[in-house]
Amino acid sequence: MKGLWGILFIFTKILNFLVGSKNKLKRFRENETFSNVVQPTREEVLEGNFEYRNKWGSELFGNDKPIVLELGCGKGEYSVALAQAYPEKNFIGIDIKGARFWRGAKTALEEGLQNVAFLRTQIELVDLLFGENEIDEIWITFPDPQIKYKRTKHRMTNSEFLQKYKKILKPGGLVNLKTDSEFMHGYTLGLLHGEGHEVVQANHNVYKNEYSPKEVTGIQTFYEKQYLEQGKPITYIQFRIK
Repeated sequence: MKGLWGILFIFTKILNFLVGSKNKLKRFRENETFSNVVQPTREEVLEGNFEYRNKWGSELFGNDKPIVLELGCGKGEYSVALAQAYPEKNFIGIDIKGARFWRGAKTALEEGLQNVAFLRTQIELVDLLFGENEIDEIWITFPDPQIKYKRTKHRMTNSEFLQKYKKILKPGGLVNLKTDSEFMHGYTLGLLHGEGHEVVQANHNVYKNEYSPKEVTGIQTFYEKQYLEQGKPITYIQFRIK
């Protein structure tokens, strides 16, 4: 009997994998038809042939409104919610996993949101995707804290990434970090103070702080809701890079 259950378990795993792969392929194909999804090749970006660099406002959005990025946008929930709340701004969600942000892109199209788009690419290329001083604000929502030392170079608030952000941000542009990781919060706060950057505000539990901005507490992603159910505090840092 145990052997039968083992076979059934393996069969179920294989079936789920096949269904998941099929869904991913379907979403990739749909992304290619979406007017709000941009998918440059890595070579195109590295060789300086990316068409939207320095032209996001005029070429993609058709206006000169402020541009806000969400780095590591996942399913795109935050980008879509921000676009709904702030029609006077343009939003771009960035993630390498197109099958994830497919949901956000589809929702934006269904709701007729003209001020939000999604970009499938590696975040380490961000300074090659946008021109100098082209971005007004950056959101980093629930990034992988990359706790292991050898993964430090992938941590999205390390010194190298901060310099990339500084390059594309307008003078005085804000960066927002929202995370469930106390490690990520502490690491970032220590780095900001150590390098002399301006910490505008920081707190260890946004839902117990009356001064938390409404866009911090008023928007919850799927995973954030799970963290809250587990009793995890959600932390927040807003800063400017000097």
